[in-house]
Amino acid sequence: MFPLLYELTAVSPSPFPQRTAFPASGKKRETDYSDGDPLDVHKRLPSSAGEDRAVMLGFAMMGFSVLMFFLLGTTILKPFMLSIQREESTCAAIHTDIMDDWLDCAFTCGVHCRGQGKYPCLRVFVNLSHSGQKALLHYNEEAVQINPKCFYTPKCHQDRNDLLNSALDIKEFFDHKNGTPFSCFYSPASQSEDVILIKKYDQMAIFHCLFWPSLTLLGGALIVGMVRLTQHLSLLCEKYSTVVRDEVGGKVPYIKQHQFKLCSMRRSKGRAEKS
Repeated sequence: MFPLLYELTAVSPSPFPQRTAFPASGKKRETDYSDGDPLDVHKRLPSSAGEDRAVMLGFAMMGFSVLMFFLLGTTILKPFMLSIQREESTCAAIHTDIMDDWLDCAFTCGVHCRGQGKYPCLRVFVNLSHSGQKALLHYNEEAVQINPKCFYTPKCHQDRNDLLNSALDIKEFFDHKNGTPFSCFYSPASQSEDVILIKKYDQMAIFHCLFWPSLTLLGGALIVGMVRLTQHLSLLCEKYSTVVRDEVGGKVPYIKQHQFKLCSMRRSKGRAEKS
């Protein structure tokens, strides 16, 4: 009976998998220690959603600052560079009149509505005190560029009486100042006899036009740089952690093996003493 039972036990496979005390190789041991997912330290660490949004915000800020530089450069900096060539002087009004022929203008009265109108052209002649030269006065640099024949260009609309009353009020103002000196700006290099009453853009406006786009550009670059620096430091930290983990993973199996040998020696010694 016992030999037959021994043969059945030897032939039938065990329902439980056999366990080995130690890993088969160092490569297997390293894989088991890292839960079967060894890290590749040469791969770039994936960025989080917050870091991606921060990088997109930084690039958006830099793009917006470049657009601001372009728009402000064409609308403000260019007229300012033209007006910076003008020097301050003293003028005195000598004659004002309104031209008989009104000038054409266009206006909008709705989304798909456009109309044609006319506005009076007011001319103000002044005398430059430093040269005694007669010149045509304009309100600012923009008025010179729009229409160099008139003092200013009003907003175009259909009410002709309102446009005429505005021009008459300005004419009356300079008529009361007839012979009274006031400050004006002229261009020494220009041969045209035109001066302006005020400068539209001063140095403070130019400062704001350059400061805020530059600050936006710097802020966007700083955000992108900080995110990249954080990712680089995280990668270095992960590499260092992987190296330390590999060193510890190589020492732990040797310690466990030494402890198993000591336990086996103690059990053998205890059995020998009992026998």
